[in-house]
Amino acid sequence: METMNAATTVWTRDAVQIEKRDVWAAMRRGFRCRCPRCGEGKLFRAFLKTASNCSKCGLDFTPHRADDLPAYLVIVIVGHIVVPAVLWIETNYSPAVWLQLATYLPLTFVSSLALLQPVKGAVVGLQWALRMHGFDENAPSDIPPV
Repeated sequence: METMNAATTVWTRDAVQIEKRDVWAAMRRGFRCRCPRCGEGKLFRAFLKTASNCSKCGLDFTPHRADDLPAYLVIVIVGHIVVPAVLWIETNYSPAVWLQLATYLPLTFVSSLALLQPVKGAVVGLQWALRMHGFDENAPSDIPPV
């Protein structure tokens, strides 16, 4: 007959030694379109397509779920820069409408395109640093995938 041990061991996240991840450093690396872990490998293989993994440290980028957040953040950032500038120029100088359209539309378009990839990289870096969406190696297996 087998005897069973009455003392059970409960494993918690606090009992496991995990690597520290600096949120600001990961976001800064992602903003530079680099791997959030090592800061050396490329994060993107195309304009907004993330690579499958880091070429230097091998970090898997496939679990990221940036979705629409980068686009919303770019709209907020560009809007908070362009709109006050437009209002200030309009109230102080009153340029012609054709000049405003020829200036503000390309400025908004180019600045939005220029910020979209870095902001998406920062969002992926944030997700990695906070161990979101599969970036946690010690995640419990009973959590269903999204």
